[in-house]
Amino acid sequence: MNRDFVHSSQDADLFGLLYGFRFRPGEHGREVDSATALECLRQSRDSDEFLWLHLNLAHAACERWMRTHLDLPESFFETLREGSRSTRIEHVDAALLAVVNDVVFSFGRVSSDVATLWVCVRRHLLVSVRLQPLRSVDELRSSVRRGECFRSTLELLVHLLRDQGDILTRIVRDTSTGVDRIEDQLLSLRLFDNRAELSAMRRVLVRLHRLLALEPGALLRLLNRPPAWLAEADVQSLRESTEEFSLVISDLTALGERIKLLQEEIAATLNEQSNRTLSTLTLVTVLALPINITAGFFGMNVDGIPLAENPHGFWVLVALVATFTALAGFRAFRKGGDQ
Repeated sequence: MNRDFVHSSQDADLFGLLYGFRFRPGEHGREVDSATALECLRQSRDSDEFLWLHLNLAHAACERWMRTHLDLPESFFETLREGSRSTRIEHVDAALLAVVNDVVFSFGRVSSDVATLWVCVRRHLLVSVRLQPLRSVDELRSSVRRGECFRSTLELLVHLLRDQGDILTRIVRDTSTGVDRIEDQLLSLRLFDNRAELSAMRRVLVRLHRLLALEPGALLRLLNRPPAWLAEADVQSLRESTEEFSLVISDLTALGERIKLLQEEIAATLNEQSNRTLSTLTLVTVLALPINITAGFFGMNVDGIPLAENPHGFWVLVALVATFTALAGFRAFRKGGDQ
């Protein structure tokens, strides 16, 4: 085995570099290690080639290595440490800083857990840093390995946003399918215990909307006053991708409102069923009231019980109880019919 390759792979692992790619306009990306990436950065200032470096922020040496070897603005490191996780793209210190929230990659299945990706974009360098694996980054790496060509670092960022939108679209589609199923059960009066499932869906959608929706103010400032090193085609691609992403966010919001209305309808249906059950129980109680009162009086172990010596006393009591029960039932049914 090549010793240089082993040494470079170990260095990449020591610095927290997960993978890096070197691009030239019109050519597919080639994977590089940390040493090659630094050499390319020194040579690419006067050329059209650019790099994408993806690092693991959980690695102890990651931030120190970026500060030492990469020309990144201090505001990028401040963004890594701040508590705000709202998705945004802004122009700071001749670079684009992006905070992108995405769904966590969980071995082939779509998860509803959300993690953050921090991105710094310059003309010759795109640096992405994360704590947990993200699906959109995995999709972008797959596209690069399939040989897709990129003309600039901003086009890589636009592709990342579109991959994020595609993943969110699949989540919305899967959630919508579950909502359709529950709605069909509601319309067919086959109510199962769906309230917990709807509540879980709504919580996921609200969390995704809160974290994934782009901040319109920062994006508007960027599109109106883009950096000079950005090509017009790149700015137009960014505008189109954000418009597409906004449509997905609108669909997510509409689906959340639909779930809310469905929850209210299910709650109203269950309340109606509960009211009917209580009405039936009340009616049974009213009908049994004369029998219980009569049985209570004649069950007393005292002298002077009426009709005790009458040979027809039992049937007299039956007639009295039946009469009072019929009167009570008539009044109860008539009151229920008026309602």
